[in-house]
Amino acid sequence: MHEALANKFLVPYDSSFRVADAETKVSSKRGKKTLLKRLEEITERLEDRTRMLYADDRYSLLLVFQAMDAGGKDSTIRAVLTGINPVQCQVFSFKQPSSNQLDHDFLWRTAQRLPERGRIGVFNRSYYEEVLVVRVHPEILKGQRLPEIPELDKLWEQRFESIREHERHLARNGTVILKFWLNVSREEQRLRFLSRLEKPHKHWKFSTGDVRERQHWPEYMHAYEECLNATSRPWAPWYAIPADSKPYMQVQVAEILLGTLESLPLRYPVVESELLKEFEKMRKILKDRDTGPG
Repeated sequence: MHEALANKFLVPYDSSFRVADAETKVSSKRGKKTLLKRLEEITERLEDRTRMLYADDRYSLLLVFQAMDAGGKDSTIRAVLTGINPVQCQVFSFKQPSSNQLDHDFLWRTAQRLPERGRIGVFNRSYYEEVLVVRVHPEILKGQRLPEIPELDKLWEQRFESIREHERHLARNGTVILKFWLNVSREEQRLRFLSRLEKPHKHWKFSTGDVRERQHWPEYMHAYEECLNATSRPWAPWYAIPADSKPYMQVQVAEILLGTLESLPLRYPVVESELLKEFEKMRKILKDRDTGPG
C-alpha cells in the first residue's frame, strides 16, 4: 500500500492539524525565476515517470484539489501537468450537482470519473464539497433527496466514514491518492478577486457569489480543519500547501507528485523470450528494407 511521503505540509493522521497554524506563505530564498526553473526540471522528470506508469498499467493516480475561490487550483493543475501525455491525464471539475447526480449517493458522480490503470485523474473540487460547502450551507441538504437527515454532526461523521472507506478501497485496488488543500489567505484572495475585476480578460473568472462566500470564511476554515483531520490517512494523505505564492505552491505540489511516483515499484513490461525471437525476425525484415510486395 502506498505510504505518504514525509513532508512538512503533510496533514498528520492523529487529528492534531490546526488551520490557524497552517502557513499560507513561506519565506523562501528561492526567487520566482529559480522556482520556475525547478518546476521545469520536475515536469521533465514527471514526463518520464508517468510514461512508465502508463506502460506498467498496474496503478492509477488520483489528485484531488480543494481550495477557497481563487486559491490557484486551475493554474497549479496546468503548471504541474505540463508535458504529460494528454492520453494519460483526465481532468474533471465538479460544479453544482445535476438532477441526475442527486438521484445517486454523494460519491457516485466522482466514482464515474475515477482514472483507469496507468492514468492520472485530477479532481478540481470533488466529493469533499459535500463536507465543506454543504457543511457551511446545510440548507443545500433539502435538495439532496435524502431519505432522512440525521443530526448534522452525525451526518458529517457518516460522510467522513464513507469517504475514508471509499478511499481505502481505491488504494487497495491500485489507485494512489494525493489530496492537496491549497491554503490561500483571506487577504491574498481579496487581491486576486480585485485583479479579476480590474482586468477585463479575467472578468469571466469572477462571480458575485465569490464575495458573498468570503463572509463565511471562519465557517469554511472550521470545515476544512474537521475534514482534513478526519480524512488524512496514509493511503490518502492531505497536504496543506501554502498558496499565497503560486510558484512556490506549484513547486511543492510537483515535488510531492514526483516523489510519490518515484516511490512506486513501476517497471516497463518485460517481453517473453519467444516473442523476442519474433521481434528479432521483424527487425531483420525491416533492416532489409522489407522486400515484400508493395
